[in-house]
Amino acid sequence: MVAVRWYLRHGLSYRDVEELLVKRGVQVDHVTVFRWVQRFTPLLASRRRPVLPPYPQ
Repeated sequence: MVAVRWYLRHGLSYRDVEELLVKRGVQVDHVTVFRWVQRFTPLLASRRRPVLPPYPQ
C-alpha cells in the first residue's frame, strides 16, 4: 500500500517506486507495482475522506 500511495501522491513512475522499494530492501519489479496500483487504487478511492468546505470567515 505504501508503494501505491507513493505512486499516487507524488506522481512517481513505476520504476521510481521500484527503486525506492529496493533501497528499503524490498525486491519488486515495476510491473508488480503497476498491478498493485491497478488493484488497490479503487479501494483507496472508495475509502477516501470527503473534502470539507472552506471555513466561513
